[in-house]
Amino acid sequence: MIRLHFDQTIALLTLDRDGARNALPIAAWNAIADAAASVVASDAHVLIVESAMPGVFSAGADLSEFPALIDDPALRTRFRTAMAAGIEALAALPIPVIAAVDGGCFGAAVALTLACDIVVAGDAALFATTPAKLGIGYPASDVARLHARVGAGQAARMLFTGDRIDTDEALRIGLAHCRASDAAGPARAMAATICANDPDAVRLLKLIMRDPANLAHDQAFENAFGSPGFAQRLDAFLGGKR
Repeated sequence: MIRLHFDQTIALLTLDRDGARNALPIAAWNAIADAAASVVASDAHVLIVESAMPGVFSAGADLSEFPALIDDPALRTRFRTAMAAGIEALAALPIPVIAAVDGGCFGAAVALTLACDIVVAGDAALFATTPAKLGIGYPASDVARLHARVGAGQAARMLFTGDRIDTDEALRIGLAHCRASDAAGPARAMAATICANDPDAVRLLKLIMRDPANLAHDQAFENAFGSPGFAQRLDAFLGGKR
């Protein structure tokens, strides 16, 4: 259900599990981690995470696998570590990651979008973090990302109630960042805009955003002025008059 393909310098990771609302089994989380590794090895400047199913992003983790977790502690660990591998691999990518969310985005799928830098939500997008309804928790790293994205109070509201959040509310609290009637097109347009910028500069900016207190960024900022990309782009901006 995890497909990765490339459109020039845009990588597209597509969720495609027709008939199961893109529910993510253990194998899919590992496939996401593998896809992220392929993106790192590629020339992609941006990754888009999207769904092939109209009106559905993902139902989250595959609940059909959950009954086996009741009596199998080893499988619980396998599930947790596989999910973490996929989500952390996306979060660690050095290039921008955009989630295009149309329709339902529930449970672990919300955690997947929290690993992305930008969330474009369609008009019909719905978000819900639902572990309390099932009598389980949410991985600590995902709780931390939700807290960082929407704040302590909104994270508590989402986790404690499990209520659905529509596009307007997601934008208001910062769970999503852009709205469109259909998320896929604007997500690709945004990716194309990013690809038109200097890829090294974009990577540096993402690195700084990830760890702004790192003093090494000061030297990296200065070094960028000596890069070929800066010289070429400045020359083009000034019309060759420097």
